[in-house]
Amino acid sequence: MLFINDRCVLCKGKAGEEPSWTSLFSASKEVEICKSCFSKLEPIKGEVCRICGRLFTGEARKFRVGDLCHDCHRWEQDPEWGGLLYQNKSIYVYNDFLKEVVAKFKYRGDYQIAKAFSYEVSKVIRSLKADRIVPIPLSDERLYERGFNQSEAILHEAGIKWSALLNREHAEKQSKKSRKERIHLPHVFNLVDQGSLSGKRVLLADDIYTTGSTLRHAAKCLKEAGAREIVSFTIARG
Repeated sequence: MLFINDRCVLCKGKAGEEPSWTSLFSASKEVEICKSCFSKLEPIKGEVCRICGRLFTGEARKFRVGDLCHDCHRWEQDPEWGGLLYQNKSIYVYNDFLKEVVAKFKYRGDYQIAKAFSYEVSKVIRSLKADRIVPIPLSDERLYERGFNQSEAILHEAGIKWSALLNREHAEKQSKKSRKERIHLPHVFNLVDQGSLSGKRVLLADDIYTTGSTLRHAAKCLKEAGAREIVSFTIARG
């Protein structure tokens, strides 16, 4: 059995023989996750919001509206934003452990972390059967800061071919904005012409779903270009 290394790709500690994930696109490529890190990942299982995939637990259960969480219900009631995102599929709950992992991945340049999720990413995205797969882009300024686009890295390591259909205007980081500010952003994305999207099912890929604002802004751009249906995929659901 071949291993990328004998260290856990999440914590860099010593990895045992299990658990380890074999990538779907290369039978000889093993990704090692130590037992401690594996136990801290919380797979999203159970009843979830029909659109965003949020688990109906705790406060989310209290404020649900039918088969939608409170946030998605509000989005769907807005004539400008309703119906743009058909479904989001996330793998893990965005818990404290995954927040630290994502911070190392996005802000400290640890590209190897993208390898940790390649098996699950490949399996889930292929099951969504999209005609086109589009990573959420970074602005040129943000790309320069980080060194790579985390959404593209996730797809690349999963062996998923994507289309760079969107580019992004530079703006203040989304994490610093309120929900209202995120919704009312000026023009965020522009379409890069790479053929007709008419009647296509398009999948947007990103690392985290939080308010859903980024994905809906991107979905709006693609819908206006003729896409039939927009679904999305993220590693984590906040």
